[in-house]
Amino acid sequence: MTKHGFKDSWAIYRRLLGYLLGYWKILLLSMLSMTVAALTEPAVAKLLKPLIDGGFVNKDPHVIMWVPLAIIGIYLIRGVAGFVNEYTASWLTGHLVQTLRQQMFAKLVRLPAHYYDENQTGRLMSRITNDVNQVTEAGFNVITVTVRDGVTALAMLGLMLTTDWQLTLICLVVLPAVTYCMKLVGQRLRGLARQNQQHMAQMTQVLAESIQCQRAIKVYGGDQREMARFDHTAGSVRRNQIKQTAASAANTGVTQLMIACALAAILYFAGLRAQHGALTAGDFMVFLTAMLGLFAPVKRISSVSQALQRGLAAAESVFAFIDEPGEPDHGSHALPVIRGQLSFDAVNFTYANADSPALYGIDLAIQPGETVALVGTSGSGKTTLASLVPRFYEPSAGRLLLDGVALTDIPLRQLREHIALVSQQVELFNDTVAANIAYGKENASREAIIEAARAANALEFIEALPEGLDTIIGENGTRLSGGQRQRLAIARALLKNAPLLILDEATSALDTQSERLVQAALENLMQNRTTIVIAHRLSTIENADRIVVMHQGRLAEQGRHDELLAKGGLYAKLYSLQFSEPQPE
Repeated sequence: MTKHGFKDSWAIYRRLLGYLLGYWKILLLSMLSMTVAALTEPAVAKLLKPLIDGGFVNKDPHVIMWVPLAIIGIYLIRGVAGFVNEYTASWLTGHLVQTLRQQMFAKLVRLPAHYYDENQTGRLMSRITNDVNQVTEAGFNVITVTVRDGVTALAMLGLMLTTDWQLTLICLVVLPAVTYCMKLVGQRLRGLARQNQQHMAQMTQVLAESIQCQRAIKVYGGDQREMARFDHTAGSVRRNQIKQTAASAANTGVTQLMIACALAAILYFAGLRAQHGALTAGDFMVFLTAMLGLFAPVKRISSVSQALQRGLAAAESVFAFIDEPGEPDHGSHALPVIRGQLSFDAVNFTYANADSPALYGIDLAIQPGETVALVGTSGSGKTTLASLVPRFYEPSAGRLLLDGVALTDIPLRQLREHIALVSQQVELFNDTVAANIAYGKENASREAIIEAARAANALEFIEALPEGLDTIIGENGTRLSGGQRQRLAIARALLKNAPLLILDEATSALDTQSERLVQAALENLMQNRTTIVIAHRLSTIENADRIVVMHQGRLAEQGRHDELLAKGGLYAKLYSLQFSEPQPE
């Protein structure tokens, strides 16, 4: 790892440790317990000298009595310390995962709309579900192995030094070589861990799309194609995991070979020293046990590099997500009550990586209570213009004002409290009908929910459901028809009772009967509200106070329905084209 890479890794690890230090008392208890558990191993090895020299060689009955009792006591202490260590470690890792997931989800719901446009759903889900779990490997799991096995290794090494320092020097020759191997393998594992995150995200994306698009897959015979896509991504995950295992195993194998060479040399020299009386049988057994006891923790410490690098790569991903800039929200101008005057002042907007602006030079003033319809061909900028009002996107130039106050000066939450949205793509939750209507107004009474449903022409079909308002509607309302979902969205907007209303092609996907019910509900909803209507069917906006025709991101025409028809411009052409086509029955 380069010097720069080491600094980056240490910065990530230090930040990760900051989460654990918030629970420093539990962390301290865990580290003390693991230290006590680690020290019991050299304590057992130390007992071998009196047992062999005193019990077997000198036949001392006192030694034969107290050494077995001492071993029982040591293992009793080890059992208690091990339990405390495992429990506290599980508690800490659980809280670490929960805290990171909470922070990531809090960031997720505050990210600007363009972030969702530019990032795959599967990658977002994989970060919160998969990457966070791997972070614990670089968090407390590595600390556990390092402290516990580090203390064991140092204690064993100290026992070896006090028993025979000359033989111990042979072991110390191996350590620099082991460290170098760990460094090389660590670089390889870090890169593989990053690749694995991408492969897992791709697999999650394929899985999510196969669930969301299951009807299209069935109708268009896409099952073989989707299975091939999933097999490819699953194969990539498998190959990556094999590469990680191979790299780790090679590291462990080389380390073991080095230690085995050191063991062979020690056995040879120990035999020579024993011949000259410099090493007793008890000393040799203590030294040999300590050295073999050193082998296991060194092996685990050398193999922890895989978990560390995988965890650091995951932590990189997690912290990069947490550090993503959220929606800009610096407003301090409180507007608890608004009249609903909306102004677009020389507004331009360009999507990221787009060659040309989606909106250019928009000057538009909407009066309180006025209904303004936006019409135009696909791609003319209608939805983009409406999306600027709740600040899903920020203008590239110009500004928007509400009651004379720039939207950026109004706190984001308060701004959106004044806005209700009903779009063609209704977004519902896998909850009850009542919960979906009252979403955003959870303290609403049952009577208010029923009244909103009645005003939205939804009460009749709701009462026909198996459990009425308490019926679970399925993911995104899959158990309801398109018209029923639209009317639930309208009921939700009615209950919110916001002074600003945005209707984004709310009836374009409905049949005639459903459209009539929804249109009647929309008329109830639009009363006494400043309303922006994005319409595909021009028949639905003939009674609008003003119709704004958009073309290639600019305002082309404005006026009432009759005025624009008489003008014979772009609106008249759109109207003529639409009504010259055969209309669905």
